[in-house]
Parts: sequence; C-alpha cells; structure tokens
Amino acid sequence: MRDCTLSVPDGHLVALVGPNGAGKTTLLNIAVGLTLPTQGEITVLGGVPVGSPEALDRIAYVAQDMPLYRNLSVADMLHMTRNLNHGFDVTYARRRLDDLGIGQQHKTGKLSGGQRAQLALTLALARHPRLLVLDEPTASLDPVARHDFMATVVTAMADDGVSVVLSSHALAELERVADYLVLLVGGSVRVDGSVGDLLQRHRLVTGPADLPIDRRWTVVESRRAGSQQILLVRVDGPGSVLPDKWEARPVGVEELALAYLRRATDRIRPVAVEATA
Repeated sequence: MRDCTLSVPDGHLVALVGPNGAGKTTLLNIAVGLTLPTQGEITVLGGVPVGSPEALDRIAYVAQDMPLYRNLSVADMLHMTRNLNHGFDVTYARRRLDDLGIGQQHKTGKLSGGQRAQLALTLALARHPRLLVLDEPTASLDPVARHDFMATVVTAMADDGVSVVLSSHALAELERVADYLVLLVGGSVRVDGSVGDLLQRHRLVTGPADLPIDRRWTVVESRRAGSQQILLVRVDGPGSVLPDKWEARPVGVEELALAYLRRATDRIRPVAVEATA
C-alpha cells in the first residue's frame, strides 16, 4: 500500500471496497495489529497505537476464513475465548447463541456456514468492542445467512454503540447498511466520504453525443448508447441547474463504486467529502 491516508469516523458502518489485491486485507491487518506498516503510521480509537494492550482490548476482528477450531464444541470455543480475552462476556455469548438456536454441544465443524459466521461474530461481540473489523465475513454465505449476519451487525451498532469497518465485494448489500465509503485501488484511497454526501456529489447524466461537457463536472465514467452519451460525473462546482439538453438521475452506492472500479487503471483525483451535520 502507498499514499493511503484517511480517517475513519466513529459511530459509522464504514464500507471498505476495492478489487482483489487493492490492499483491503493488508489495511485491516495493520489496523488490528496483525501486521506492521513498513512506513507511515496508523492509530485507532482516537489516537491509540495499533497493537497496544488498549487497542487489543477494544477492537474485535472477524476474518474471512473465520478461524474456528472445527473439532471443538461451541461450548469449548466459548471457554477458550473467555480464557484468552480480558472482559469476555460469556453470559452474553451464551444468550445470543441460544437465541440463534446454536446448541453449545455441537462441534464447530458440523455447523452450517451461516452458523459458523454467527459464532465467530458472537465471539467478537462478547468482548464488547468499540471497533468491530470485518474482512469479507459473508463471502461464502447464502443470501439468507448474509442478511441475518448483517442484521446482527446493525443491531450491535444500535444497542452497543460499536463502530464497524467492513470489507466486502457485495456492493448491493453494502448499499443497505453502510453510511461511509472508502474505495481502495492499487493500495491508494480513491474515494473517501460519507455515503450521503458522495451520492449527492455524483449524478448519472445523459445527453446527445455532441453536447459539450459542463466544466463543473469531473467525468468518472462515460459510454455511448447510439446517439446519446451517458456520463457518471462528479459535480465539483456550485450550482445545481442542469445545462440544456442534459438529463440527470441520482446514483446508488453500487453504481458509484463500480464506476470508480472500472477506472482502476486511470489516475482519477481522489474524492474526500466532509460529512455534514
């Protein structure tokens, strides 16, 4: 990774998006203290050094492969996690697993993919972290299991005030839950801002192919459809009046992210949008 400078706001569900090899997992591993940066620095939780005892106690991490011991029972996993983590709330974990219908006598390896994901998430949430880091946690799950997993994450944010950083390729899913977007391409930040402000700053505009492009727009992606040109643009200047003969509509998170990802090899100026109160 290089030139990766960003601040992740507290109290948000931050979607970390990018193609394979963009540096998402590396960034998350550094954030949770599993990897040391070769240059630069990273702090968490308002200035706490990564890897410090304070950071380790207040950050929980669920990796894509959900490293659970398949030969251990669910009860054994709870016992082991309690012994390894200060402040692990075993009562909370047991109650949550009971609500999910996950029996503690079952071997972890015999659970379904969705149940294993929920077990990994329960072990993380029972530490009552301030920051929950999720690296592609739903990649191998079916749609129902993905929905249930994300519903649990959103509930934890509402009930416990936990902040979340979520790396995922499921853009449609992120559109429903994320309120902050970071897009990495080639190890650098390409887009960084609150979802609401980013969507407000971008439009999909359509007009005759020979129309000049408004100078207040930065074209993220363009294509032709017969005699029409279709542009996904970023509006850099003031004013919201659309020039004559152009039509515009809002864009969604998935459409916005895909446009930037398709331009991954081009040098597009990074977008950083301040959140509004």
